Amino acid sequence: MLPDIDISRPFYLSRPGPCPYLADQTERKLFTPLPPSDEEERAALNAALCHAGFRRSQSIAYRPACLSCAACLPVRIPVTRFAPSRSLRRIRARNADLQLEKHPPRFTPELFALFLAYQKSRHAESDMTQMSETDFREMLEVGGAHTELYVLRDHTGVLQGCLIADDVGDGTSAVYSFFAVDAPRRSLGTALILSVIEDARTRGLAYVYLGYWIAASRKMAYKSRFQPLESLGSSGWNPVVS
Repeated sequence: MLPDIDISRPFYLSRPGPCPYLADQTERKLFTPLPPSDEEERAALNAALCHAGFRRSQSIAYRPACLSCAACLPVRIPVTRFAPSRSLRRIRARNADLQLEKHPPRFTPELFALFLAYQKSRHAESDMTQMSETDFREMLEVGGAHTELYVLRDHTGVLQGCLIADDVGDGTSAVYSFFAVDAPRRSLGTALILSVIEDARTRGLAYVYLGYWIAASRKMAYKSRFQPLESLGSSGWNPVVS
């Protein structure tokens, strides 16, 4: 059970900006800083906010607060009811040679090189391609809330992918992932999520939280492949009908 915590704290509203997922839409975010000095307090607040539909980015928890759009839906996978489709089973089989490792969120040059290669290939227009070693170190190490790195390596030890995730009490919350872009048949982003689901199942956790899903966004279409999927709305968590 999560501890009772007081979340009557300052929340802020960001300035409007272009939506990165839907053309002609404007985004705003409601956000709050997480406690900087106490990891246990930070982790407890992060978990409570995750259950309320927030996501963590370093030491900030945020959720969309757009005036004219409600397309972003917090989604999670109920682990015990997850039933991989035939295509997901094929992806799992293609990656059966990969070994999952879990590490504390610490910087290594190997992780940084993979991260930059991923950004330049998949998100060339993003400011993240300009991140320095210091920026990346802060991304991994600042604001951690019972955070671990889920790392996939091939049989030769070569790093293939990494997913940053938080323990939120009843499950695991995916924060960010990056992976090798020279092996598209592996579908490594999906393989990372499958690995996290299996790890959660082994640990007896109920959910894997995937952040936000937008039905009309091609960038987020992969999340709907993980069925059954639940989204958070005004009446609580309910199944997403695919």
